Amino acid sequence: MTTTPTGALLLIGGHEEPRGEILDRFSELSGGSRDIALLTLATVEPLVAFERYRESFKELGVKVVHHLDARTREDCADRSGLKILEEAGGIFFTGGDQLRITSVLGGTPYEDALRRAYLRGATIGGTSAGASAMSSTMLVGGADEESARRGTVRMCPGLGFLPNAVVDQHFAQRGRINRLLAALAQNPGTLGIGIDEDTAVLVDARGAMQVLGSGTVTVLDARIARVGDASEAAVDAPLRLGPVALWVLPEGSSFDLSRRVATHNRKDAGQHSEVPASR
Repeated sequence: MTTTPTGALLLIGGHEEPRGEILDRFSELSGGSRDIALLTLATVEPLVAFERYRESFKELGVKVVHHLDARTREDCADRSGLKILEEAGGIFFTGGDQLRITSVLGGTPYEDALRRAYLRGATIGGTSAGASAMSSTMLVGGADEESARRGTVRMCPGLGFLPNAVVDQHFAQRGRINRLLAALAQNPGTLGIGIDEDTAVLVDARGAMQVLGSGTVTVLDARIARVGDASEAAVDAPLRLGPVALWVLPEGSSFDLSRRVATHNRKDAGQHSEVPASR
């Protein structure tokens, strides 16, 4: 069996339009009318979340939307659910609490089936918490709209479908740039990706990332930083970090995650330009 994934990731910053461009693209990538598996383990209202997304996907032409209502680790070994994951063209995680996703799903047969699905070509999607859980390093908490300070963000390992990155969501709407910078101060080699509401990134197996939706995606690269005091600063003290490369990418932009180079497409002229970080 191949160990190189052939699927795609669609990570949404939350509050996407119910029948808009982003969910329509997920449906298309999942095979159009092919089955979609919906996992609601992040939310405390799984039935409400399922009905909302089932209605949206049905109106977008998906014939069958399966609800994998896993609430415990024991649920994540259900044979009927495993069969659904093995056959679904798309697998979608709703929002809620990303720590519920990793703590319930991690190390279970469902997680193994999810990875096999990604290898065989399924599209894995998630909104809000469902997006944050996909990166290798996962933000699980931190103060919004405050200075970057030591100890103000909490992180843990994510599912790792998006390696060497940390994803934050509801980004501009909740003023989360400083908490993402605080996360990077602790590990400058990790790429920071902040996704606005009704905005998504589509990442293919080669690491090419495209921006969809009505907002922007903010990408932060701290590898070029020559100053950083996260290890020396006192708890709750403001952090020093810099320089940091920053891109703000609207729909139509793309970013090469392996090379860390942004491509700004010019739709009107059919041209594009590459913008690397200074080293």
